[in-house]
Amino acid sequence: MEFGIFLNGYIPGPAAHDRASEHLMLQRELELAIKADKHNWKYAWFGEHHALTEYSHMSAPEVAMGYVAAKTERIHLGTGINSLSPRKEHPVRFAERAAMLDHITEGRFEWGTGRGAGSHEVASFNIMDTNSTKAEWDEVAPEIVRMWEQYDYSFHGEHFTVPTPHNILPKPYGHSHPPIWMACGNPGSFAKAGSLGIGAIAFNFEPIYNLKGRIEAYKEAAANPVEILGDYQNNNVMMTNGVICLNDRKRAREIGISKGRGYLVTMVNLYHDTMPKSADAITWPEPPFDLSAGGEEFLDFAIDAGLMLCGTPEEVCEQIAAYQEVGCDQLVFGINDGMSHEENLEMIELFGDKVIPEFDKNPEHSTAVYRRNAGGPKFPPFNGPVNPDLVHTVLPANAIIGVDGKK
Repeated sequence: MEFGIFLNGYIPGPAAHDRASEHLMLQRELELAIKADKHNWKYAWFGEHHALTEYSHMSAPEVAMGYVAAKTERIHLGTGINSLSPRKEHPVRFAERAAMLDHITEGRFEWGTGRGAGSHEVASFNIMDTNSTKAEWDEVAPEIVRMWEQYDYSFHGEHFTVPTPHNILPKPYGHSHPPIWMACGNPGSFAKAGSLGIGAIAFNFEPIYNLKGRIEAYKEAAANPVEILGDYQNNNVMMTNGVICLNDRKRAREIGISKGRGYLVTMVNLYHDTMPKSADAITWPEPPFDLSAGGEEFLDFAIDAGLMLCGTPEEVCEQIAAYQEVGCDQLVFGINDGMSHEENLEMIELFGDKVIPEFDKNPEHSTAVYRRNAGGPKFPPFNGPVNPDLVHTVLPANAIIGVDGKK
């Protein structure tokens, strides 16, 4: 099992309307990703949301990833997720930015995609319905791969066009392309991701064992994919949850049932109206369920159900067994709900040094292995004939490859 953190630009309360606080929060989140790179974490996922006050101010994840990439060496950086509606943004821009990040990170970029999960944020792009977002994803996602691989790309589709041949630049880093992922909710979407040979991104707002059937649907489909979307199969289920891992057991459990825990879920219920609400269905501005009322007994129930991980490194190691049992390949934590910045930093170091080595023995990322073993481009480099007379006759002296083909 591999591990990652999830950064969303979460800034609850009045601070969301204070620019200095907003800046501080963004800087802190970037610091968490940079620290994770030094303590065995393999992935940092960056949300992309628009106009979702308090819940997420991470509207331009590619900018944040560029900053983090320059200050890290090993950790992979992923979009969680790019919503692919052409009504929001032309698909060429997705291909360009992903390939550029692939170069900036030297192959450490992971391309997470999806339909989008809420009507409020897409309305900021003058999209007043979400009925066609599934069909839009189906059209756009495979075309991005073709943009990465072909030098005379053109397309005439139902949702977008590139009317004449264009070379979409840059091409990805190396011989293949970034790993592809899709956000999944219901069993059908898990099976769809598996059948396309791409990773599944799951957001866990219910007991962990409820997801077992969905993961099994993914793995069954992944065993015999209908058509690999890209150059290679990314056989991976990533699941998000919360973790409180501290040396001080008492403090960790205090945080687990502290007032305000669950506030983030009320924001999810408010904004993500195209996916099921959490079991309690509490929606902002209603206050979250008072976990302290249930005390230690409720906390133990939540831990046993896999709704959170909480305790010392030794206890958290035992709790991770449930995620292994249901077939999770990558466990990712949103780490800002109820913990101070200093405690988040402690958690990243402690979990990274004490817990991750117990479960992740391979120094190489699974996605890097899949990518390295890619057999070659899925699409031919050209759709049409190439004019043999289009050759270089003169180049400036600083050209990396000369007209004679020599470097």
